[in-house]
Amino acid sequence: MASPAAARHRSGAGLWFLIISGTLWGTGGLTGSLLGRHTGLSPVAVAGYRLAVGGILIVAFLALTGRRPPPGRAAWTRIVVLGVLAALYQVCYFGAVSLTSVSLATLVTIGAAPLLVLAAEAVAGRRRVDRGTAGTCALAVAGLVLLVGLPAGGFGAVVVLLSTLLALVSAAGFAAITLVGARPVPDLDELAGTGYGFTLGGLLVVPLAAGTVGLGFQPGLAALGLLVALGVGPTAVAYLLYFRGLRTVRPGTAALLEPLVGAVLAALLLGDRLGPVGLVGAALLGAAVVLAARSPAAATDPPTRSPAAPA
Repeated sequence: MASPAAARHRSGAGLWFLIISGTLWGTGGLTGSLLGRHTGLSPVAVAGYRLAVGGILIVAFLALTGRRPPPGRAAWTRIVVLGVLAALYQVCYFGAVSLTSVSLATLVTIGAAPLLVLAAEAVAGRRRVDRGTAGTCALAVAGLVLLVGLPAGGFGAVVVLLSTLLALVSAAGFAAITLVGARPVPDLDELAGTGYGFTLGGLLVVPLAAGTVGLGFQPGLAALGLLVALGVGPTAVAYLLYFRGLRTVRPGTAALLEPLVGAVLAALLLGDRLGPVGLVGAALLGAAVVLAARSPAAATDPPTRSPAAPA
């Protein structure tokens, strides 16, 4: 049995994995938006490319290092589930970005996801709903209302509502990935699960992308650079660190820095603005996410790991 000091060390390392992955995720919306603007690709096509490139890079690494595909029905069932959820999450997220802005879509998605995870954990009996948890949820809901209710940028009410609905569906998909990823299965580690799952998710998006503007674009240096950057940083590397962090840190602790990084980059490079009320909502939302991450349950009660899971 590991000592308390060793357990705290692993928990601290896991939290840093989540912080780094959240920072990388913060660049995903911006990179995907720039790729779409530069190539004319639809949000669905951008989502498909993101998953396919990130997944194929990981699978290629596994093949080059002599790793075989994971055996067993349970492993491939998990891969299919991850692929479907990743496709849903990415398509809805980039759809929300295209309708309004990177800032709004990212903040709604990542602000709602921890709430959904907390709710699922409470329903499943894995987290006790105390006053602190209830207050954190209320703070996050207030932030979402302010953020979505009065955004700047001249967006119509119908467009904002549709973007918010897509972002909430994306948040539900992300929350499901979080809860699924926190429960390892035998013979399937983070590398193989992410690689094969994202490759499958990219393939699932191809028919949808073909029904929009297609998948073709002029393969210039800038376009290829954006495509590789989107597949590597906020996809392959970020999700690998994320799933590794979930070994020792509760799912509700995840994605701490994505809203801040995404909003700052979008404001600096794309000119996105949330307005005074939206900024207040973003601050409340960010405070709620940080409070959820610093809750005692998140810090001291890591998720149960399967005995057959990789060490």
